[in-house]
Amino acid sequence: MRHAFGLVLGVVLTPALLYGAAWGYVQAGQSFDGSGQEITDRTRIYGAFALLAAVGLVMGVIIVARWASPLVSLVPALALLGLSASFLVDPGRVLDLPGKVPPSGDMDFGLRMLLGSGVYAMMGFALLMPTWAPRRWGSARDEEAAEPEYYSAVER
Repeated sequence: MRHAFGLVLGVVLTPALLYGAAWGYVQAGQSFDGSGQEITDRTRIYGAFALLAAVGLVMGVIIVARWASPLVSLVPALALLGLSASFLVDPGRVLDLPGKVPPSGDMDFGLRMLLGSGVYAMMGFALLMPTWAPRRWGSARDEEAAEPEYYSAVER
């Protein structure tokens, strides 16, 4: 049951991570002037950084949480790495995808830039790491049974 819930949560988190990072990137880019070296819209940049921090926090929880099924991180990792690999094979075809999926506009620019700059590949590799830990595939009951009793030798 834990892995079924992890699969569903991974499917839900995949677009949330993709679109959250893309929207935060676009909003942050629109809120400062790089040539003038000044922030033009402080409210927008604070919101953008808060969203990017939330995406990072969710990724961190997924990576570190012992209770989470490895499928929670494996599904988004495979999607991000697959998208990045497809970009390397046929960039034109993959860069057309954001225009076919709602919402369009500035979000398309963010999706394309993060894909082309390798940020999605980096996120995918970070999310792939927890799936290699054997403790993530077992249940909590298996961990409790495998732990040795340290104080049993002292009592003898």
